[in-house]
Amino acid sequence: MIKNPILKGFNPDPSIVRVGDDYYVATSTFEWFPGVQIHHSKDLINWRLLTRPLDRLSLLDMAGNPNSGGVWAPCLSYDGDLFYLVYTDVKSWHITSNVTKDTHNYVTTAKNIMGPWSEPIFLNSSGFDPSLFHDDDGKKWLVNMQNDFRKGKNPFAGILLQEFSLEEKKLVGPVKNIFKGTELGVTEAPHLYKRNGFYYLMTAEGGTSWDHAVSMARSKEIWGPYEVDPQNPMLTSAKNSELQLQKAGHASLVETQNGEYYITHLCGRPLRPEMKCNLGRETSIQKVNWTEDGWLRLEGGGNEPRLEVPAPNLPEFKFKRVRCRNDFENTELNIHLNTLRIPPDESWLSLKERPGYMRLRGQESLSSLHRQSIVARRQQAFRCEAETCIEFEPDTFQQMAGLVCYYDTNDYIYLRISFDEELGKTLTIHHMESGEIDEPLDEEIQIEGWVKVYLRVNIFNQSIEFSYSEDGVNWYKIDKVFEAGQLSDEHNKLGFTGSFIGICVQDLSGMKKHADFDYFTYFELDE
Repeated sequence: MIKNPILKGFNPDPSIVRVGDDYYVATSTFEWFPGVQIHHSKDLINWRLLTRPLDRLSLLDMAGNPNSGGVWAPCLSYDGDLFYLVYTDVKSWHITSNVTKDTHNYVTTAKNIMGPWSEPIFLNSSGFDPSLFHDDDGKKWLVNMQNDFRKGKNPFAGILLQEFSLEEKKLVGPVKNIFKGTELGVTEAPHLYKRNGFYYLMTAEGGTSWDHAVSMARSKEIWGPYEVDPQNPMLTSAKNSELQLQKAGHASLVETQNGEYYITHLCGRPLRPEMKCNLGRETSIQKVNWTEDGWLRLEGGGNEPRLEVPAPNLPEFKFKRVRCRNDFENTELNIHLNTLRIPPDESWLSLKERPGYMRLRGQESLSSLHRQSIVARRQQAFRCEAETCIEFEPDTFQQMAGLVCYYDTNDYIYLRISFDEELGKTLTIHHMESGEIDEPLDEEIQIEGWVKVYLRVNIFNQSIEFSYSEDGVNWYKIDKVFEAGQLSDEHNKLGFTGSFIGICVQDLSGMKKHADFDYFTYFELDE
């Protein structure tokens, strides 16, 4: 059996493709760098994070992008010769539907899934969720949702279709709106497939929250008209709050070597009873079958996602477990570590200046949309622990370094070292909630003379607790407990990401004071 979710913790909008005996799933990364996560499997049971292709500024320049901007809904495909990665770089958006959005769509290609990936080709900016379909006559077609910002119009105005020419490196020919969606509304995330003479259009509808769903339509001609599945939606969690996998929608289809079919789809697992998904939107998989009259159905019937589904008739293939401890002994970042909006470079992050340490130079504040010195990883379990050891000698209260639980610039909990004119080196917590800053401790903790400062965070389902130590053996717990549900889309109401845990440095004096981090660990506990 396959146990869901297969990709835990902020891995939304999955696009799956099979090449030979290998399966790849690409997921959204939003404002985190590098852009796009690609996981790999050989059996659909066991998965590993393989590569993150948008790893240079020419492919992805996000400085100044808004919270939950950046990379939305990539599509990974293969035409027998090249891998194609289509993605959106969202430069502006607003939760209000009828507002203009800047959604620039690109495609990059590679002979090998590990790259190198080509310089991006600009496609259009008419909407997001672009997807590339390779027809059996050699033609390539781009579909994406269309954004209509005009008053009184449906902002999710339907699915656009246009031919793409790799030779000309651009979209060519007419543009047509081929599908206006169903009564579920919020029609997005299009993928085209072809089977038995029909073009099948798979879309997401209902919005990417509790009413999310997968809709199917089909046509004998690629230009339509498209007939909607009479039992639509084919997958949803809507109206059943008891399901462990909520938000089911935004799916893509794959056929195994043996003719079995599966869909990967977005889902969320809420903390209860708060119903807040602090792990973000995740990826699950369901086995599906084709009916005699040519419609896609979940194996076992119904249209609700299951926690366990039958595995394909393939040999099991397990991967070596990835270490959760980062001792910074290598000169490249661990694949699970991310930076925010900007790529790491020696001007602010070095693994060479002091071997065995990560040296971070302070840049802008945790409120910045441009240049933050932060390195973080996804929280991927409801119960986990993270720890670091810092050497940092601030000269002013404007210099800070520490351990942070981060959702975006409006919501984070930051255990940080800084300086007070009377106390010297100090430790306290900055708590930002919904854009309002709070200092929850009655007074800063004096740590003057401490060469090393050990910081730890423990997350137990709904609660976030911090501790600190001078020697890494004797720990002092901070009494204040924070709510993990704060670091979620549901609390923020303006985002699509999830909770990260990381290390960071700020220097608002402009002196670029550095901190040295001896290690950063992340361990998941039994759930």
